[in-house]
Amino acid sequence: MEKPNQTSPLVGFILLGLSAHPKLEKTFFVLILLMYLVILLGNGVLILVTILDSRLHMPMYFFLENLSFLDICYTTSSVPLVLDSFLTPQKTISFSACAMQMFLSFSMAGTECVLLSMMAFDRYVAICNPLRYSVVMSKAVYVPMAAGSWAIGGVASLVHTSLVIQLPFCGANIINHFTCEILAVLKLACADISISVISMEVTNVIFLGVPVLFISVSYVFIIATILRIPSAEGKKKAFSTCSAHLTVVIIFYGTLFFMYGKPKSKDSQGADKEDLADKLIPLFYGVVIPMLNPIIYSLRNNDVKAAVRNLVSQKCFRR
Repeated sequence: MEKPNQTSPLVGFILLGLSAHPKLEKTFFVLILLMYLVILLGNGVLILVTILDSRLHMPMYFFLENLSFLDICYTTSSVPLVLDSFLTPQKTISFSACAMQMFLSFSMAGTECVLLSMMAFDRYVAICNPLRYSVVMSKAVYVPMAAGSWAIGGVASLVHTSLVIQLPFCGANIINHFTCEILAVLKLACADISISVISMEVTNVIFLGVPVLFISVSYVFIIATILRIPSAEGKKKAFSTCSAHLTVVIIFYGTLFFMYGKPKSKDSQGADKEDLADKLIPLFYGVVIPMLNPIIYSLRNNDVKAAVRNLVSQKCFRR
């Protein structure tokens, strides 16, 4: 009996991207390129000011620095490939590059889920236990918290990527996506993928359910504490310290739940629209959110705005 053909790791995969919508490719190329440049600039400036300005050497800004670096890594793992796919007729990617992209994208997404929950805990301690803040959130605590977020995301991604690359891929090697999205790659496997699917479901609970529950409980205590503050000015000042993080959390998890929770179309006429939506929603998640993060933190945080103004004025004065 002949063995089924397996896609060679050297041949790799073909990414469809927006091949079915060629008129949109040039428009999306310009939009995504501009957004990518804003991501690099905005998050780069945030990292720079949190390092250079001594007033920002606090746990909150250390986590923000990690979030900005994570956003740069996440987008860089996929956006250059997406931009290239808009310009080249043959959109191919090697098996090893595909595996690396799966690992990086899943790792960064998992890390951000955990990191946002660590940032929620930081805001909880700052508002609910301000007198003990410096003791609870010491450097010996917040550095391992951030490092643990990266480690948890990396280990989970390594497990899932290892399960996928061990699968045989027979016949078609066409991925109906912009990048090597792990679920799109799994659809091409010609073997039982139940272990990968179950592990993905368990991971979704761990990285979506648990952090959301943790963040929700933290903000219940935060809001209850803020409401007990007698003065309106005190309430406003307390809420301003966590409003940026809360906004980022709502956008980040709102997009994730929309991606995985939206109903599937059953009619063939709506399938094409759904197919396009399934590609554009992750693109929004992977590009627009990292672009919004530094904007949100800059607009809603006076300390960051002051640090940016100080950095710009120093550069101008030196000239």
